[in-house]
Amino acid sequence: MSNLSIGTWLSLPSESIAEIFAHAGFEWVVIDLEHSTININQAEQLIRVIDLAGSKPFVRLSGHDPSQIKRVLDAGAKGILAPMIETLNQIEKVISACRYPPLGSRGMGLARAQGYGESVSKENYIQNISKEIDLYIQLESKEALEHLDAMFSQDINGYMIGPYDLSASMGIPGDFTNPDFIAAENSILEVAKKYDIKRGYHIVEPDLEQLNLRQSQGYNFIAFSVDFRMLDVMARQPFTND
Repeated sequence: MSNLSIGTWLSLPSESIAEIFAHAGFEWVVIDLEHSTININQAEQLIRVIDLAGSKPFVRLSGHDPSQIKRVLDAGAKGILAPMIETLNQIEKVISACRYPPLGSRGMGLARAQGYGESVSKENYIQNISKEIDLYIQLESKEALEHLDAMFSQDINGYMIGPYDLSASMGIPGDFTNPDFIAAENSILEVAKKYDIKRGYHIVEPDLEQLNLRQSQGYNFIAFSVDFRMLDVMARQPFTND
């Protein structure tokens, strides 16, 4: 699949792990602020390491707070993943927070993203780079399924399913083989194809068979595992019987 984009997930505030991931070949690395202890200062350092190592630093927000969006973008994040998006209004607010006026409401600041105020870097960021910030929404509830057309028609790059939260909201937590869950996945995929946006899935376990399966199902924006699961799985291998 020629347009396949593979990244991974960073939940531990380790610059070394971030650098390893970036050099490993992942197109992007998501710094998770929602389900981790990573603070804004650590996020800035991780963004810098990932960026300088040649990968694209994404940040999963802890919510939809415009102040947090502004801070991580000023730190140099190249992409935003907004969690628990359920309505058109929520998307519109996140989009506005990511764009400078007149396209949005993002405040003008001078930080790493703007070259610390150096004139050429600042103007290039404001006029060009800021308009290329990737924006993905995370679908994690059955309520979101009712607004797919309205949400996917917005100025976003794509979506990512949060499988655990989505299944929990459907009353079948973790049951990814349930026919209702599979039907929901397929419905989302079909609507996304209509709007030609990236179709995302987070494979939590470091399982290559799952990676191949999700590709065959039509997903083309795949987060492969997460730092602590990769570490845990490999650490246990010498003690795991075949």
